[in-house]
Amino acid sequence: MSLLVVDAAIVTVDDDFTVHEKGWIRTEGDVIVGLGSGDPPASARGGDVTVIDGDGHAVMPGMVNAHTHLFQTLFRGLGDDKSLLDWLRDYIWPAAGVMTAAEAELAARVGLLENLRSGVTSVIDHAYIHPDPSIDDAMCRGADAVGLRYVLARGWCDRNYDPKLQETLPEILSRADDLRATWGEHPRIRIEHAPLIPWGCSDEAMKATIAASVGWNDGFGGLHVHCAETAIEVAMSVEERGLRHVPWLASIGALGPNTQLAHSVWLDDDELALIAASGASVVHCPVSNMYLASGVARIPEMLAMGIPVSLASDGPGSNNRQDLFEVLKASVLLQKVHTLNPMILQPEDALRMACRGGAVSFGMPSIGALTIGRKADLVMVDLQSVFVAPVHRVPSALVFNVTPRDVRLVLVDGEVRMRDGFCIDAFTGAIVDERALLSQAADAARTLFDRINLKTGLHARA
Repeated sequence: MSLLVVDAAIVTVDDDFTVHEKGWIRTEGDVIVGLGSGDPPASARGGDVTVIDGDGHAVMPGMVNAHTHLFQTLFRGLGDDKSLLDWLRDYIWPAAGVMTAAEAELAARVGLLENLRSGVTSVIDHAYIHPDPSIDDAMCRGADAVGLRYVLARGWCDRNYDPKLQETLPEILSRADDLRATWGEHPRIRIEHAPLIPWGCSDEAMKATIAASVGWNDGFGGLHVHCAETAIEVAMSVEERGLRHVPWLASIGALGPNTQLAHSVWLDDDELALIAASGASVVHCPVSNMYLASGVARIPEMLAMGIPVSLASDGPGSNNRQDLFEVLKASVLLQKVHTLNPMILQPEDALRMACRGGAVSFGMPSIGALTIGRKADLVMVDLQSVFVAPVHRVPSALVFNVTPRDVRLVLVDGEVRMRDGFCIDAFTGAIVDERALLSQAADAARTLFDRINLKTGLHARA
């Protein structure tokens, strides 16, 4: 289909961060074919095109949530007041070890609708729960139904973790190959290897998965890993291997342009230099880092060194939302208060990370900006609410004022996935019955936690 949005503020996030205060944008099929200031030319109105009045709205690129754990949608709020390792031990390991594929698919569908409503068109899901090997396939089915771009970063660990969540190297390799055989030709879904955490992964398995992924995804491959999230984990690495996380990754050939380093909070100067030289990207999760009291990542220094930085919510179990507008705001405010420098990051910096940086981490340079020839992944946001207006500067309003309730239209690959506040099923084209879906998810969460004899607030409301 073809769409023409007129009379909107067009926030391109191009190389010059061009903002057309009153402009237009046209899509044709899955690409952007025109945009500019003022009224569109007659040629832009030609053909079978649907015209959308964007007066009082802003159009921006679809954002990339570059690190989450969708299965945790059923775990919201259970990590309150816990450190990372205590939270894993008390909640994640017991429940995740008995999760079914049906429960995981419901979690994925709810979590991806949350992302869609938050202006996200692309998600990297660090999916490390495989007590039932069919869970990965179920997560991809959920992503297919919602219609976002989706990378299933297939997480794995082969040591030092809950036994129900560990895999042998042959299992890791064969199960990833099976997933690629099923989903490898899908236009919006990709598979990549995702070693979970340095202390949970052997050198042997790391090297084998790196070798296996060469040539995947049009040569991008993709390797997604938690890195230096907490000081304790870095100390564990130094004690066992004699190396901090980034030097260890470099020593086994795991550091390169296709590597995504989630969190990267506790990095020293040498590690920043290694990352900058390698072309690896850092995925910044400011809300999760505050929630778990993990620390403050050195984002301004990374940006100054040319390190690609993307933004992410992290999983709903350690955030408890997947709201990229909240992440935009937190990424700026956290650095301001940490450095006591009100100029350290600007709204434009946050939008670049969420869009352009996200495109780097996602391995897809054709998304992340509104320019002719790029993919038609875009979001239209209502600026006329008491929480947003009056708008003196559109990028500032998008970062500091807008929330998911203001998202009115979302296109992924030129297809409408949300219109006038309603999400559209990618299979049927019908409006998604979110209330029914949420009821199913609540029942699934209750059943899941019954299985480990853990009572939650859901039981009180049953």
